[in-house]
Amino acid sequence: MTEKALSPLRQRIVKDMSIRGIGEKAQSAHIRGVKDLTNFLGRSPNTATSEDLRNYQLKMKENDVSASTFNSRIVALRFFFGVTCSKEEMKRYMQFQRKPAGQPVVLSVEEVGYLLTAVPGPGLKFLAALGISYGASLRAAEVCNLRFVNIDRDRMIIHIEHGKNGKDRKAMLSSSLLDLLRDYWREAWPEGWLFPGKSKINLVVP
Repeated sequence: MTEKALSPLRQRIVKDMSIRGIGEKAQSAHIRGVKDLTNFLGRSPNTATSEDLRNYQLKMKENDVSASTFNSRIVALRFFFGVTCSKEEMKRYMQFQRKPAGQPVVLSVEEVGYLLTAVPGPGLKFLAALGISYGASLRAAEVCNLRFVNIDRDRMIIHIEHGKNGKDRKAMLSSSLLDLLRDYWREAWPEGWLFPGKSKINLVVP
């Protein structure tokens, strides 16, 4: 179909996504997904039948479309048919693909040791930050958001605020990691944030 013929339908999709607060990047992905189905059908996507959707998904498999792209298109079409076209029943004819689970890379004790000894200076700031990340299994954002008050020395616990999905949680604090944090604190005297953006330790270059 021509862009002119698609324009009213596209405008309706955009308005539906705006009403639901879908971001610009997600909106673009939805439009691409619906456009791909349109190219496959050779006609307006709102005329698709259950058999059309089945053949479209089979075609994606034959073309070795990645699971992430496949699922992104399915999300777009589920929104298109369920919201824009008010055809909730069409969702049952679309299936998500399971992404192959890869094995995580796990460093050995020796490799972690080499990594920590290679941490640059000056001072202990980056060594302490990386040490608490590995030692307590914290994400990068969680390390950056740590404050001194989050370190519970009496209970040997790290209080993590607004972690993954905005949830609070606790992590164990080892004695060796506590010793490293003590050395870092005595050296840098951080105020507020445990690892502030600007270090108080300045490298003197002759």
